[in-house]
Amino acid sequence: MMEMKELVKQMDVATFQRNLVEWFLKNQRNLPWRQNKDPYKIWVSEIMLQQTKVDTVIPYFERFVSKFHTVYDLAKADEEEVLKAWEGLGYYSRARNLQTAVREVVQKYDGVVPNTEEEISTLKGVGPYTTGAILSIAYNLPVPAVDGNVMRVFSRLFALHDDIAKPKTRKKIEEIVREVIDQNRPGDFNQAIMELGALVCTPTSPACLLCPVQEHCQAFHQGLESTLPIKTRKKSTKEVSLSVSIMKNEQNQYIVEKRPDTGLLAKLWEFPNVSTLRKTKNEQKNFQKALEKLYDVDIQKINYEYEFEHIFSHLKWKISVYSSEYKGTIIESERKRLVTKEELLQLPFPVPYQKMIKKIILK
Repeated sequence: MMEMKELVKQMDVATFQRNLVEWFLKNQRNLPWRQNKDPYKIWVSEIMLQQTKVDTVIPYFERFVSKFHTVYDLAKADEEEVLKAWEGLGYYSRARNLQTAVREVVQKYDGVVPNTEEEISTLKGVGPYTTGAILSIAYNLPVPAVDGNVMRVFSRLFALHDDIAKPKTRKKIEEIVREVIDQNRPGDFNQAIMELGALVCTPTSPACLLCPVQEHCQAFHQGLESTLPIKTRKKSTKEVSLSVSIMKNEQNQYIVEKRPDTGLLAKLWEFPNVSTLRKTKNEQKNFQKALEKLYDVDIQKINYEYEFEHIFSHLKWKISVYSSEYKGTIIESERKRLVTKEELLQLPFPVPYQKMIKKIILK
């Protein structure tokens, strides 16, 4: 704690707060979740914004809150309907956690999003950053909201050489933010830091000459703005080859299956597929045999369509896409269905499968 106090002593905190917040109030982007202080809508936006760009989130946010306007609407919605509304954003566990947490808000807090760190942080999927964002923006409470943007900005402001990939560095920066946050305008302060990181203090080539708090920045004065922050690289991405077939019968019904309830892309729908760790010479022939064995059908025709890659945070899919026609009887279940094109379009699919639908089925 002494180290924090010494770091903060280097800064004229009052002037820093004023320079930062005034800049934000003049330059902030016009974003739909900034139209009011509704804690539910702020919560939805912050969950969507994790790992996703602002421009991507805007239409999703507007559709989502239009469909699920209040915590009550989201709480009573069918999970598959929620996943469909989230379709394309990725990180679907966040949508499920959000609905679970909202149901707790309805049942335990009479539909009012909690306004204390102790209560709100117990909700599923609500970590320290989301806690700080909701409490500061919606309830004007001086709680830090530290995300990647904030860690980058504060690493430069205080010339910190700590690795921002480590949890202890996040904790350290949270404590520094608690020391310098504007007690009167904490919501504006937190949003200002995020906005600064997004628009000015960017990961590469920061626009220091345009920065409203340049005079307070130790990295700028020491010529370290391009060196900081320090962040260790992630482990190499695992690569998996995936063969996928859009299979239909003579009635133009497609086979779709639901992914497992846990793990990657849980509970979303997909087309028949087989994964391997490497490409094979006779991939199409082997894939056809595998499909016939898996579904106990006769494939009359199989065509190679195209290949593409889809990258997750820790995994790369190299996907070979096929279309096929089959004869045989498919025994349907809760996790395996035969659907028409119209029914298929109502189901939530992961992004790579959405791309296949657009290119093969909707062409």
